[in-house]
Order: sequence, then structure tokens, then C-alpha cells
Amino acid sequence: VFSPLARRLAEKFWPGPLSIVLPLRPGHGLSDVATAGLDTVALRMPDHPIALAFIRATGRPLSAPSANLSGKLSPTTAEQVTRGFAGKVPVLDGGPCQAGVESTIVAVDGDTIIQLRAGALARRDIEQAIGLKVTLAKQGAKISAPGMLLSHYAPNAQMRLNATPDAGEAFLAFGPTPDFAGESRNLSPTADLREAARNLFSMLHELDATGAKMIAVAPIPH
Repeated sequence: VFSPLARRLAEKFWPGPLSIVLPLRPGHGLSDVATAGLDTVALRMPDHPIALAFIRATGRPLSAPSANLSGKLSPTTAEQVTRGFAGKVPVLDGGPCQAGVESTIVAVDGDTIIQLRAGALARRDIEQAIGLKVTLAKQGAKISAPGMLLSHYAPNAQMRLNATPDAGEAFLAFGPTPDFAGESRNLSPTADLREAARNLFSMLHELDATGAKMIAVAPIPH
């Protein structure tokens, strides 16, 4: 059920990295597997030619969980999907992800837009386009969207945030960095947040593959 505000969001940002949580109609016919047994469903129209062609070819909506095992790092390449599922699922390769992080998820409650998960579409971009303040889901709110779990999108290694690396750790840098002899990647040497978002999961995959037990992450603007 699209409210007028939900429809405005869809018309402005679809296709694109915005998922909108909507109430289900009576007799909707969707499987509980697709809705996690909730009385809502998150809908999105992806902005990728292969994804759009695939949807057109099937001629119906697709149920699309993220292509990773629950709680594990999100993949940003087909190779990471293949490796994550040990080659047990077919993979359609559309190249590396353009944004690098998940879609932003919002719900609409009357005239209020509530962000359930931060993602590729910045909150300020929604506010500027729609002319309304986007509120954040309250701490401890019931789980109504992916990314609201206590542990989600996590590497196998542990992580230290806002840190300088110690010997034996891997280092995820951002901007100008100190000399470090261990395994390291730089999200964006020029401190560009969009570049950092594109590189985040991919570089965590790479550092995880080194077998590091701890990844130190440099300070990143809030």
C-alpha cells in the first residue's frame, strides 16, 4: 500500500538504492519467507541494466535477499558471492557494485520518513529532494529491516574503530595515513566518503582473506 509520501519517494529515487517498507494489502499473496512473517514488505527498483533486464525477462517481482550468508560481509563482486557460497549457487555477473554498500531503507508513517538502515542514499539527499526531515529508528526498535541486528555485515576478524594499528593487526586506512608495515588497504587516500563507501566491503573482504585476527580501522567522519 503506497501512501502519497511513499509514492513521492519512489518516483524521485527509483530506480536507485532506496528500499521502502510498505504495509501489505489483505490477500497480498506473498510468501512469509519473502516477508519474514511481517505485515510489511520492503520494495526497491535497482538501477543496473542487467538487473532491470532480468526483472523484465521474468515478468514478475523478484524476492531478493542480499547475496551473503546471514550476518556475514556483503559481497560487492560476483567472485565474492561465488566464494561465500562455496560455488553452490549460480551467479549473474554484472560487474562490481556501483555504490559498494547496501540500499538505504526507510519506512513511511503518515508524514514522517523513518530511516531503518543507513545506506548508499544519504539522508540529507532524501531531505533535500522531498523537503522533509528524515528521522532515525529509535534504539531498541523492533527488527523490521536488515541491518538492524546487533551484528550484521561482519568480517571474520574482529575490528577496532577509530584506531591506529598495532603490530600483527591489519589496517583499514582513510585519508593520509601513518607508515605501517602490515597488511593494509586505504578506503580513500583523498578522504572522499563516496569512494570509501564503494571500497568498504571489498577491502574488508581482502583484509579478512589475509587471515588477520584483528582489523584496526582509521577514524572516519561520522
